[in-house]
Amino acid sequence: MLMEVKKSLKLMLYYFKFNISSVMEYRVSFLIQSFGMILNNTAFIFFWWILFNNVNTIGGYGFVDVMMLWALCSTSFGFAYVVFGNINRITRMILNGELDTYLLQPKDPLINIICSKTIVSAWGDTLYGIILFFIVKGFDIKAFLLFLLFCITGALIFSSVLVTVHALSFYAGNLEGVAQLTSEFLVSFGIYPEGIFEGGLKIILYTLIPAAFTAYIPAKVIREFNPLLFLSVIAVALVWIFIAYTMFYKGLKKYESGNLIINKL
Repeated sequence: MLMEVKKSLKLMLYYFKFNISSVMEYRVSFLIQSFGMILNNTAFIFFWWILFNNVNTIGGYGFVDVMMLWALCSTSFGFAYVVFGNINRITRMILNGELDTYLLQPKDPLINIICSKTIVSAWGDTLYGIILFFIVKGFDIKAFLLFLLFCITGALIFSSVLVTVHALSFYAGNLEGVAQLTSEFLVSFGIYPEGIFEGGLKIILYTLIPAAFTAYIPAKVIREFNPLLFLSVIAVALVWIFIAYTMFYKGLKKYESGNLIINKL
């Protein structure tokens, strides 16, 4: 098991370096897309600033608290699509029989598939969240290290949930729309104060759409460290990784080859 984890991490690192090299070949495009995404996200700061000028708190959250949610969600989302840029194409690849190339290679198919692409604009999301963190917390090294760790776990949870939904396409056909909605829910719920959600919806945010573990709980731990909450985030990330792997590889047994010859690179 440990050897498999090391191989997967090595493959992820290889793809990360390769994707960076590819992106850097078009530096101007990379800078424009990244800067454009930062500007797009920055517009929302003014919306919240105006809103909190008229109210003191929303759902128990102040302006700084909401900005921390934005920083966590933005960088987690960015990390996910920088490293696992192909997660949104899994359903399409399943339905079109495009997994053949990856299955023939002596590598972990899931890691090979999702890491083989990066989304350029996601670098802007990543940088935006980091900048916003420093604006909110200043140069607090301990808080920043926690922030980075939670952004990594957030990216893993986010990606694992999407892989799980996409893997259902092995059984139920085209669920690309459901996966897109899931992605939007994970981000949208994570950037609003937890206190505005009640009842069954709040339960969903701790289970099916685990925004609580990508934003709410990490924000609480950064504000005031709690070892139990810290460990709960790590545990949930591991659980979702296990679910994603299990669903994908069980579904893979139902995969029908498309008999396609595809040049991946």
